Amino acid sequence: MRKVGGTLFIITLLSIIVFLDWYVFQGIKAILPADYLTQGKIIYWTVAGAVAIWLGFTFYTIMREGKISASSQQSLNLFLVILVTQLTVIVFLFGEDIVRGIGSVYGYATGASNENGSLMASRRKFISQIAFAVAAIPMTGFIYGIIKGKYDFRTIKKTLYFKDLPEAFDGFTITQISDIHAGSFTDYEAVKKGADMAAAQQSDLFVFTGDLVNHKADEIDPIIDLFSKIKAPFGQFSILGNHDYGDYTSWPSPEAKVKNLQSLKDKHKIMGFDLLLDENRVIEKDGQRISLLGVENWGLGFQSKGDLEKSLRNVPDDAFKVLLSHDPTHWDEQVKNHPKDIHLTLSGHTHGMQIGIETPFVRWSPAQYRYTNWAGIAEQAGKYLYVNRGFGFHAFAGRVGIWPEITVIELKKG
Repeated sequence: MRKVGGTLFIITLLSIIVFLDWYVFQGIKAILPADYLTQGKIIYWTVAGAVAIWLGFTFYTIMREGKISASSQQSLNLFLVILVTQLTVIVFLFGEDIVRGIGSVYGYATGASNENGSLMASRRKFISQIAFAVAAIPMTGFIYGIIKGKYDFRTIKKTLYFKDLPEAFDGFTITQISDIHAGSFTDYEAVKKGADMAAAQQSDLFVFTGDLVNHKADEIDPIIDLFSKIKAPFGQFSILGNHDYGDYTSWPSPEAKVKNLQSLKDKHKIMGFDLLLDENRVIEKDGQRISLLGVENWGLGFQSKGDLEKSLRNVPDDAFKVLLSHDPTHWDEQVKNHPKDIHLTLSGHTHGMQIGIETPFVRWSPAQYRYTNWAGIAEQAGKYLYVNRGFGFHAFAGRVGIWPEITVIELKKG
């Protein structure tokens, strides 16, 4: 049944690709001189056919292997660059087709005909030229995101105020990174730059909020020393994300999967991270305390192993609490309405879909159609959520408008 479903998916995908190719070619025909139309058609469909077959084989390989390899990522990059370019062109062509359609209906009703004697007006050359010129903008953006954007690390600093924050923690800083996805990296020097940026913040506390790897524990090995250098006076703490359990790849046996998870937990220890598995730790400063909680992955549509109640054991009701929970849907579903105040939750997971627009006037990402809170701060009744945009990348080996993030949060009393 799974094989049949995969075959239907690939057939459907190829059908959509061919349709998009055909539609875009209508614009190319309007631009090409008549003398070169035949040659242009042969070249276009030869290239388009080869790309379609390549993409079909890529998705077949992903389904067969049960994971997205580095080579598959490159093919997905190509797919997205082509797709965003084609869709931009088609927006213009489709708009023109609506006008042409209305004109043809009017012509049919009045008995009028066009200059070429047909009912439908010819496609206008300048519309197609505008379409391809505009499409070059997102295409360039995606190419930049693939080559440079995925390593364009940004430090985002936020200050949050809490009335019941212990006095000793006024001005206390937390550096957060999330979603390293080590198996996706190819430029380790660029990764070093990001890890050094995190270490350079010299925050009081460092936290990592899940998805260390894509599939297997050994993916972190080439860069494990980079993250081992991140130190903070009050400790380094971490949790697991949905990818860390090895659920998205094939294993020779259940025992191999269990062994991999244990190995991954050991990697956290090697890096100097205190891995919280539905646990809590007391952070003490000048005789005052806050509680740091960490849960296993809990998310809508994903494995929900996390046990919030277990992480709250022995934590005083009036304690100031900071929760590490990989998936922000956990905050929506359980945390923000919990009878015990959890003052701040730090999450990741969404990556902001690695594609979007964030300006003072426009904030958009495909992530917003899946997640209520997909990046940055959310607040309800004095309880805060911060969603980190992710350090690494996955599936799409690039970032466009949603840059890799190192977060620094300052806690203030007020």
